Amino acid sequence: MTIARLIEGRTGTIITCDADASVREGVALLAERRIGAMPVMENGSIAGVFSERDVIRQLQALGPAMLDRKLRDVMTSPPVTVEPETSVLAALGLMTRRRIRHLPVMRDGEMIGLVSIGDLVKSRIEHVESEAEALRTYIQTA
Repeated sequence: MTIARLIEGRTGTIITCDADASVREGVALLAERRIGAMPVMENGSIAGVFSERDVIRQLQALGPAMLDRKLRDVMTSPPVTVEPETSVLAALGLMTRRRIRHLPVMRDGEMIGLVSIGDLVKSRIEHVESEAEALRTYIQTA
């Protein structure tokens, strides 16, 4: 299965934040939307990804003063991205190697989606369960 198939039919907008927003604003948006990460935009393009992990690292390094910094100063940049044609297994491997949990999906330089490791794991579980059911049915009818 590809990332394109995984995100097809999704409705709604991707929650993003501007690179010039403060970390305080970014944290408030993560909390309000109950999400773990969001793309950070600059001049209409993705500049990085801001996540809970970025908050923790910066809080440890700078203390509460980090809340007044700009997202551009604390986000993970450049963003690690995938294309719609990327397989779910390849995306999972990339996330594991890079130790990240969110991937913006890019087509022709434009962000068309965002997938989390939870999305990919759920897809794999559904695939494995479907295969197991097909094998059970095959064995029962053989």
